Amino acid sequence: MTTEQKAFRTFEDLEVYQIAREFRKAMYGVSRRLPNFEKFELASQIRRAAVSLTNNIAEGHGRYHYLDQIRFTLQSRGSLEEMIDDLNVCADESYLPATDIAGLKQQGWRVYQLLNGYIRYLRERKAAAHLAFHESSPAYGLTEDELDRILNEPPAQQFGR
Repeated sequence: MTTEQKAFRTFEDLEVYQIAREFRKAMYGVSRRLPNFEKFELASQIRRAAVSLTNNIAEGHGRYHYLDQIRFTLQSRGSLEEMIDDLNVCADESYLPATDIAGLKQQGWRVYQLLNGYIRYLRERKAAAHLAFHESSPAYGLTEDELDRILNEPPAQQFGR
């Protein structure tokens, strides 16, 4: 079996998890660089969102139903966008140099792209396996068309805007 054919055995094998984990580490670094008066406010919020990012990828991977996996990945994506907004707070309050924030945001939007790709992969697997079992409720009550729209819309502030 070649490395391209290697099957995923755990969530740790997923590229999206590996890249999200690196972003989580970077955001923990941000939380340590904030002023002391932000340690229990913004820093705590950043750490919670950072952990949620990777926890939801892991938890979704452990679910049997594709739509559960998609739902957790969407939650992960929400936590990611929350951290990008936290970086906007850091920029607005001049807590970090603008070049650091731009690099972190670029890293975050890369994770965003990977999360969307992972959702597409899960949907394709679901479509291929639809004869094997039926899932009656779409993720977050969304229709397939609504999920397509969400996945195909670029984020409002992508890549350093």
